[in-house]
Amino acid sequence: MAEQTIPTTGREWHLAARPVGRPVPSDFALVEAPVRQPGPGEILVRNAYLSVDPYMRGRMNDVKSYVPPFAIGAPMDGGAVGYVVASAAEGFEVGDAVLHGLGWREYATLPAAQSVKVDPDLAPLSYYLGVLGMPGLTAYAGLLEVASFKEGDTVFVSGAAGAVGSLVGQIARLKGAARVIGSAGSAEKVATLTGPYGFDAAFNYKDGPVAEQLAAAAPEGIDVYFDNVGGDHLEAAIGALNPHGRVTLCGAIAQYNETSAPAGPRNLALAIGKRLNLRGMLVRDHAALQPRFVAEVAGWLKDGSLRYDETVVKGVENTAEAFLGLLRGDNTGKMVVEL
Repeated sequence: MAEQTIPTTGREWHLAARPVGRPVPSDFALVEAPVRQPGPGEILVRNAYLSVDPYMRGRMNDVKSYVPPFAIGAPMDGGAVGYVVASAAEGFEVGDAVLHGLGWREYATLPAAQSVKVDPDLAPLSYYLGVLGMPGLTAYAGLLEVASFKEGDTVFVSGAAGAVGSLVGQIARLKGAARVIGSAGSAEKVATLTGPYGFDAAFNYKDGPVAEQLAAAAPEGIDVYFDNVGGDHLEAAIGALNPHGRVTLCGAIAQYNETSAPAGPRNLALAIGKRLNLRGMLVRDHAALQPRFVAEVAGWLKDGSLRYDETVVKGVENTAEAFLGLLRGDNTGKMVVEL
């Protein structure tokens, strides 16, 4: 694309107000902003796909965390993939496909060093926001490294139809789990888990107490719990875990919109006698696994042994609604926005 075809302005999403409880559309604003030409060492990217992820909800609160909060009246950011349309950086040419962190907008000007070239011939470009990106590495590292998964383990995954959970369960199956169990929020998602994704058992957490449904699905207990939900799911898993069980604490979506203290887990004392290992994780701590992860997962995708689904929302103007849909559980697999 020639530089003269680049518009002078592009649309970007700003946080208009800090949500109280569940976010609403008025918490976001789509604004027109100047498109800045790249300076030395920079590239200008026309975004093709944007990522919306559960962790972004926490960044909308003005609290200290592992990543700074979004600022009011300023553009939000997140994972994005797109094409270089202007470059002042050595090694980056117009037309290169890149992965970077300035999503929630149509055009992004950034230091080339803060982007990674990706191969659109290896996999569809959007896959670098999901199965071959942050969610995929989270699943891979969270199961194999953080939870110290070993062949023969019985694994329970909450939020199992989401971008991370759907991959955790499949990787566990491919690595020789004795039994893989998942929870999800609809009968359709449960059918997807036990069908295409190959889970041994799955249940709809809305159908009854999680602890009772988990006990029925795993009568001999579980060895690994991958937690994307927190709350009653974590409490149920602590009750079901066998001695020396391992828990990866990845997310707690059940609590993200709560304005009061979480209800549980109330049985944490069981972790003492069972000698459980409950370990939190941030994917950025596991960057060294990236080459092995991409090679192994790309192989599984190619031979069809790993199934990957996306929920695609079209149009930058629908990004906020896509994020709200993610919090409602409207997605199966990774939620992305196609520009």
